[in-house]
Amino acid sequence: MKKILLLFLLCCLGTYANTASENSVNHLSSLNEKQRNILYEFEVLKRNGCKADQFWQENKNEFPEFDAKTRDELAQQIFENSTIVYKPQKNSKVQIWMKTQLLTNWMFYLSAFIAICAVIALFKKYWSLLIGFLLKRLEPILRYLFSPLLLTCELFAVGIACVFYAVSIEDFVMRTVIIHLGLFLLWSQSTALFTKEYWVKKYVFEIESNFWGKDAWETIKTICLPAVLVTLALWYVLYKVPADVFYNYEIVISGIASVYALPFWRIVEKYIYPVLFPFKNEGYRARSIDSLGACTVIALVLTAILVLQWNAVFYNVIAAFISLEIFVFLILSLKENHKYNLANYYYLQFITVLFLVLVFLYSCQINSNEIIWFSLIGSCLFIILKYFEIFSFFSSWKRGKAWAWKLLGLAALLWGLGKCILYVSKVLYNI
Repeated sequence: MKKILLLFLLCCLGTYANTASENSVNHLSSLNEKQRNILYEFEVLKRNGCKADQFWQENKNEFPEFDAKTRDELAQQIFENSTIVYKPQKNSKVQIWMKTQLLTNWMFYLSAFIAICAVIALFKKYWSLLIGFLLKRLEPILRYLFSPLLLTCELFAVGIACVFYAVSIEDFVMRTVIIHLGLFLLWSQSTALFTKEYWVKKYVFEIESNFWGKDAWETIKTICLPAVLVTLALWYVLYKVPADVFYNYEIVISGIASVYALPFWRIVEKYIYPVLFPFKNEGYRARSIDSLGACTVIALVLTAILVLQWNAVFYNVIAAFISLEIFVFLILSLKENHKYNLANYYYLQFITVLFLVLVFLYSCQINSNEIIWFSLIGSCLFIILKYFEIFSFFSSWKRGKAWAWKLLGLAALLWGLGKCILYVSKVLYNI
């Protein structure tokens, strides 16, 4: 008998609990958005020890009559199962602040780039004067400590320290400037040590002469080894600060420089560059253009190998290769480099257009916004350059009488390119 009574009691309690839960669900489903907001604010006030009863008296007319227990249960359920989504109003202070932050971030990026260029330019312009002043004025004390060799070693150590410690700096501008200062010191001072020429102008001359020189070891220690050091430093920076993806582009450049400077390529490049310059050159073309063409062919082969892997791990490296190749193709396709043989000029235009189209199709295939914009910007620059070159076949851009019409045509061309980019963006992103 006791077991029967106990079972009956449990069933009653279960029924009561289900009824209470069902009543809460029914009440919640019948509330509108304003009523839920009031109950949420009521629960917040109650949990923070504020005058919740006064708030309820001011807003209770918004609800049907129910007891305090039901009110508290509904408020608790709404508070525990709600997520606040903040959306700033149009032209509000918060939205303006967000836009201001976006603008200042771009200003920081620009300031970092300008600071890097300025620091390198100042080093090139005033470094010899600074060393000369120190050696002349402070010669009795600093003859040994700041001798050219020892000073070069000290600056080389400073470059290593800059790269090693700058990766831990949180500020983007300071981190970028110090890292690039360290990279510049690593390259310049290692070159000075390998060439045993401790003045900037002298070891820059050594680089230019040894690139085409016949002494293989001089080329390796003058160009290859410093480039390898910079590549290793960039690898360390990417490992420590993977968020700064632009170092992928720099490591591709330094890596190509370290490999392509090997004397072996001076022998092989004459068999490679005809891929881009198939027609015999009847006049003079700079040897550097032939070397650049051969290097581009090698870079294209490496890019194709990475693309055929269809692996997302290589996408940043592929983007770096493609950006570099677009820039090189814009240089190689200039009419200035093919004055004496227009056949190569026309051939390069076809190859450049084909390359830009393939890059665009590939970027759409892998949904890479970065490469899409590289192809669009490269195409726009190519069209603008060809617009300038078209007039060079008939007259000089500056000396012609119709320069105002040409300028108006340039404005119309830029407007049309802008419209094309907007159309492509709408098609790609379904705007």
